[in-house]
Amino acid sequence: MKPLEDILIIDLSQFLSAPSATLRLADLGARVIKVERPETGDICRQLYVSNVILNGESSVFRAINRNKESFQADLKNEIDKQRVLKLVEKADVLIHNFRPGVIERLGFDYDTIKKINPSIVYGDISGYGSEGPWKSKPGQDLLVQSLSGLTWLNGIDGSGPTPVGLAVVDILSGAHLVQGILAALLKKAKTGEGSKVSVSMLESILDFQFESITTFYHDGGAPTVRPKSNSAHAYLGAPYGVYKTQNGYLALAMGAIPFLGELLGCNELTNYPEPASWFTERDAIKKALADHLATDTTEKWLSILEPADIWCANIMDWDTLFAQDGFKVLDMIQKVTMGDGFEYETTRCPIKIDGEYLTSTLGSPILGEHTNSIVKELIES
Repeated sequence: MKPLEDILIIDLSQFLSAPSATLRLADLGARVIKVERPETGDICRQLYVSNVILNGESSVFRAINRNKESFQADLKNEIDKQRVLKLVEKADVLIHNFRPGVIERLGFDYDTIKKINPSIVYGDISGYGSEGPWKSKPGQDLLVQSLSGLTWLNGIDGSGPTPVGLAVVDILSGAHLVQGILAALLKKAKTGEGSKVSVSMLESILDFQFESITTFYHDGGAPTVRPKSNSAHAYLGAPYGVYKTQNGYLALAMGAIPFLGELLGCNELTNYPEPASWFTERDAIKKALADHLATDTTEKWLSILEPADIWCANIMDWDTLFAQDGFKVLDMIQKVTMGDGFEYETTRCPIKIDGEYLTSTLGSPILGEHTNSIVKELIES
């Protein structure tokens, strides 16, 4: 039995942030009914990150909405609205990610919903919170990354702002919503009381930067200065970074610079015995190290560094990674099947409970696939 079996979640969300939360809750055993508008459904069905189409729709939608049921309803239509409210009456959790003000106009705001279902756990994700001058801005991943300061932590000095090449804000805010909902469900189990759980994308990505922001507040507000080369972290000293070798790339984390010099045969590094210099002379050290590592292969350097317990790694692409036994043993890819029989491969939930991974075989739903069965089971019964 999965931990959240018998928990019913009504999901009014779309795009990535909140749907990533309901995906994880579904992986944990909850029943997720995804409410989608007629004809178009979740906009994410047509949101392409590449030209890959899976069974007529976006691979992003297929990946993030597996293991859910689709209920077709127009929340502006009174008959459909009343149907959804009947579902909410029986639900444990309601989730949405509408902009502030929209959910009130639709009549699904928390004050209204808790009158219908006082013990509901009500979760919402916004871009920038429900107050302040930014509350109506679009909560899109790149835009939030750009406002948050994150883009000045990536790349090298002089390269301009560099965003993370994934929807990191969406997924982080979804994970934070899951944490809050699980805490609220525990409270509900103890007291019978519902809760409202709110997360904003901006607050999530600011929390993600807690180390760097704390440093900023305690070093006199000095501007962020990224390394001039071989960067992997705007604040950490040498050797932390990525280095080109004769046949690939090598990642180096922490390590004493003089010891690295002796180990690798790079005499120039022995000129930096003081740990403080690994920060103040970061660029000079990295240049010397980069020039030296470029003279031989990744495999050669790993054969020296790994036995000495230096934290390092080969930098792999997916083809290389997926061929490794270290990846294969995780069994990270699962095959799921849609209601029409279409099969596709995607990642599984990364959580293991009592020695078992949380896998599922159900792919993403066809728009409105479960509407009739849900009406008979939960609305007309």
